[in-house]
Amino acid sequence: MKINKFEVVVEQYNSSDELTAKEKNLLHEAKVAVKNSYAPYSEFHVGAAVLLENGEIIHGNNQENTAYPSGLCAERVALFYAKSKYPDVAVKAIAITAKADHFVIKEPIAPCGACRQVIAETEHRQANKIRVIMQGQNGPVVATEGIDNLLPMVFQEDGLKKKKISNR
Repeated sequence: MKINKFEVVVEQYNSSDELTAKEKNLLHEAKVAVKNSYAPYSEFHVGAAVLLENGEIIHGNNQENTAYPSGLCAERVALFYAKSKYPDVAVKAIAITAKADHFVIKEPIAPCGACRQVIAETEHRQANKIRVIMQGQNGPVVATEGIDNLLPMVFQEDGLKKKKISNR
């Protein structure tokens, strides 16, 4: 038997004031995105902002549905929209934040497992890491360079892309 240990590198900031101007702006855009969230069931509104290589910022927010699995997280909304609008432009960073209707979110909001997998696929497809910046309504900010710090055992199987062999 062999035991493997994974090292995770996460930057912690006391507030968004410690971020670069671009990162602070991206986090602000995520907070703008929260305003269009549709979360009547959880009352937990999430916003994401994706910064593309061409400088464009794409907003996404969670969209719930009475059939709960039919909803979609803010991160996936933003990443899928970015890919559909700018299919050949790489994602540089994503900022994520949230607001609740009945309590204040004081800790950074991390992407769920499904969103982490989508970020991983995006990184793999573009062969570049994505900076992930996370904050609650205010307070500390956590950032990481690449999704592998949040998803160390990512599922990636290039064998799934095998071409079918023709019978001719």
